[in-house]
Amino acid sequence: MDDASITELFRRRDERAIAELKRKYDKLCCYIAGNVLSCREDIEECVNSAYYEVWNKIPPDAPDDLKSYLCHTVKNKALDRYKYNSAEKRSSNFTVSLDELAECIPDYREGSGEEKALAEAVSRFLRTQDELHRKVFVRRYWYGDSLAKIAGYYGIKERTAATYLFRMRKKLKEYLKKEGYDHE
Repeated sequence: MDDASITELFRRRDERAIAELKRKYDKLCCYIAGNVLSCREDIEECVNSAYYEVWNKIPPDAPDDLKSYLCHTVKNKALDRYKYNSAEKRSSNFTVSLDELAECIPDYREGSGEEKALAEAVSRFLRTQDELHRKVFVRRYWYGDSLAKIAGYYGIKERTAATYLFRMRKKLKEYLKKEGYDHE
């Protein structure tokens, strides 16, 4: 079933919507949550919680891209669960990748309205980058992949992936500064 049909099921409040969403995207959702969380039960709970949230938000929300909407929801649920599980315990790869990104992206509280404009600015920046650099960036900061995993995906050395990321963060910081987002 395609995404438009699934979204229509949500709009009609048809319970098959969740089953179809799960059938189509469960593996991807578990992958995203699994890159943030390590416990299988937490991953499953996070993914199910995301399905429930999507059920509650469509309607009134009407996402243009159901897959991205769901992935964003899963990632946020996983991050919330991670924060809950690791209050005061900071040592995972995912925390490291978030700390790296914090060097160049200003901190905006969710719900302030500015996060959407910031996300659009980051998307515009990524569209200006070459494909490999963009993919490495997305694998690290969206999917939470380790440098070793990224290097394996693209047949490059870990050090090369780290260099790409360092340079892209530097460019992103400059780009955002020109767009009016001052990190300092």
